[in-house]
Amino acid sequence: MSRLLFVLRRAGRALLTIWFAVTVTFVLLRVLPGDPAQAVASTTMTASMRAALLTQYGLDKPVIVQYGLYLWQMVHGNLGISFTQSIPVMQVLAARLPWTLLLTLTALVLTVAVGIPLGVVAATSQGRFLDRLVQVVGVTGQSIFVPSIGVLLLFVFGLMLHWLPIGGAYSDGSYGGAWYLSVGQHLVLPALSLMLVQLGSYVLTMRSTLIDALGEDYTVLARANGLPYRRVLWKHALRNALLPTTTLIGLQLGFLVGGAVLTETVFAYPGIGRGIYEAVTQLDYPVLQGAFLLLAVTVVVANMVTDIIYGYLDPRVKTA
Repeated sequence: MSRLLFVLRRAGRALLTIWFAVTVTFVLLRVLPGDPAQAVASTTMTASMRAALLTQYGLDKPVIVQYGLYLWQMVHGNLGISFTQSIPVMQVLAARLPWTLLLTLTALVLTVAVGIPLGVVAATSQGRFLDRLVQVVGVTGQSIFVPSIGVLLLFVFGLMLHWLPIGGAYSDGSYGGAWYLSVGQHLVLPALSLMLVQLGSYVLTMRSTLIDALGEDYTVLARANGLPYRRVLWKHALRNALLPTTTLIGLQLGFLVGGAVLTETVFAYPGIGRGIYEAVTQLDYPVLQGAFLLLAVTVVVANMVTDIIYGYLDPRVKTA
């Protein structure tokens, strides 16, 4: 019963967070400068044609009524029609979502695969040159702005060395194996940009928690009983040190998604982030609302799942 209540509480908080994110997004879009009707109605339309079109999109109703209609339609899986593309928002997002998932998941896997070993190296070399070097790299990565590192990589590897493409998701005219190779080449720089910015958090967290774990009584006792250092490190200390890192993955996903929005804009990558940038310039409310809803749900659900997993890994969380 306690486990069920734990899961239900986390699910309730997740739903409340999603509702709050949807509401804030709706309000913020309405206070943006500009008239969204300009994206819908043409200057050549007559007054009656313009009024009929605004009525079709619900832009003639009071804001509170628009909000109620939006919530009602959202619950029923209808995110509206794009002002500029005149197609369902779900269709717009479905075309862009796979690219964002590919980018963010690739960056996450690379970050975890590189960050955890570097953290272990720093912890086992505490106080030495290698430890200090890893800490400098970690702190530097945390302080870099995503577009800055993206532009730098773009300039060096794309414009100066001509090793990698400078934009898009694949080269036009590529098919079969050449298409997959092209997708991989276009993915390198955006994923590397996201990885470098996220890397510092994983390295420093892993280093700190592993140093603490190596100083705990159970590891000291294991060493005193004659167990080899490597076995104590990998079987005992590292297992407990990975718990905070598991939580970090869920927490950092929000920053990863936010970074993807900026990265996709820099590299003209056709994902949700690039779609948000284009929708902002065109005041396409339905696409913006749908994109923010999708990102909010992704981040909240990932955090909820991470929270639940951590609760099962460490029973003290459920009783706290």
